[in-house]
Amino acid sequence: MNKWLIALAVMVPTLIEIIDISIVNVALDHIRGSLSAGIDESTWSITSYLVSNAVIIPMTGWLSRFFGRKRYLIISITLFTVSSFLCGSAWNLQSLVFFRVLQGIGGGALQPISQSILLETFPPSQHGIAMAIFGVGIMFGPIIGPLLGGWITDNW
Repeated sequence: MNKWLIALAVMVPTLIEIIDISIVNVALDHIRGSLSAGIDESTWSITSYLVSNAVIIPMTGWLSRFFGRKRYLIISITLFTVSSFLCGSAWNLQSLVFFRVLQGIGGGALQPISQSILLETFPPSQHGIAMAIFGVGIMFGPIIGPLLGGWITDNW
């Protein structure tokens, strides 16, 4: 398979995961209003994601060896996607926080697995190029997240 296509394929989930970190920040006031939550309570929708994300990242190496890298990547993308839909369908703050925890678990594995796939796909002489491509997704995520969050909040 083409290594550049693989680079694009693993950059997209990472980009989406990075976008998701910042997308909620813009919508926090609307989340508070829609779910009748206070400022302190509504920030749990951000904190829960970040904590579960931080917990799963160091475990990713072991989990990817246990399940297999490809299978674990698919499981993580599926969990992230399903929990993203459930976050949008949350009926109260507790359900939103729970779904954000699941989302963080799914999203936390995407970056380390993507990096390992890139380093395995590219020869050592091109590791710098591979990580630069990966870095593009990481750099654009915080830019796109608030813009997309604002657009979604404004239109729905």
